[in-house]
Amino acid sequence: MSKASDGLIILDGGLSNALEDRGHDLSDALWSARLLRDDPAEIAAVHRAYYEAGAMVATTASYQASVVGFERAGVGRDEAERLIASSVRIAREVREEFPGRLVAASVGPYGAMLADGSEYRGRYGVSAEVLREFHGPRLELLMNAGPDLLAVETIPDTQEAEVLVGLLVELDFPAWFSYSIAGTHTRAGQPLTEAFTIPDIGQVVAVGINCCRPDDVQQAVETAVAVTGKPAIAYPNSGESWDAANHRWTTTPTAPRDLAALAADWMQAGAAYLGGCCRVGPVEIRALADAIIRR
Repeated sequence: MSKASDGLIILDGGLSNALEDRGHDLSDALWSARLLRDDPAEIAAVHRAYYEAGAMVATTASYQASVVGFERAGVGRDEAERLIASSVRIAREVREEFPGRLVAASVGPYGAMLADGSEYRGRYGVSAEVLREFHGPRLELLMNAGPDLLAVETIPDTQEAEVLVGLLVELDFPAWFSYSIAGTHTRAGQPLTEAFTIPDIGQVVAVGINCCRPDDVQQAVETAVAVTGKPAIAYPNSGESWDAANHRWTTTPTAPRDLAALAADWMQAGAAYLGGCCRVGPVEIRALADAIIRR
């Protein structure tokens, strides 16, 4: 993998906010995945902007992309499968302009498909078999499209984690695995000391957290490293909170936002993959990359 000079892998930031900044309305249930159908060139433009800002990884527009979700939007199954795979193709085509960079195929949680904020709660009330039937075919579609690795991200619940880890073992494909957390627990309330034992498998190259408050990162990184011995991954959001009822982010004025200033402590704790999630854009990723280079 291409790395910064001190060994850190710099990730990209949020796709949705970067698309919104370019004038796109992402308020429907497909969220950023809608543009896989309606304007794939705009997704490519955002990947390019993050690479230009110093990101070493482009995370595909497949977080909210699923056959079920596309079918609910009136897209046939064959076309839905093509669109999901196209998320990897778009990123790979942009990556050709940036030798040595990587493409990570985003695997969002079941709750993202529900588009009701469930990815911040977990415990969906469905069986492990339902989760397996949802995730399995999508993982294969993404993997067969040729990413460098899978980004299994924003997982709120150990039940879903167990299903996904089982599938990763079967598919035997490299991935990072990150939970959505609040404090020292998953969003569903399980202690991270227990949750991090689940993705401690050979296929997972890094374990950590994303789409959390920046001030939750430090302890989570320390815990991930202590439990798994693997490199930690951390890409928090801006510190704002998601209002699922109104489909908008609410500002938290006291939340720390300067990820570049916090990165040194996170690296000291064992983070080897750092970037941003929702409401973190190319400007912030450039500042993070510059801070790493200056170290």
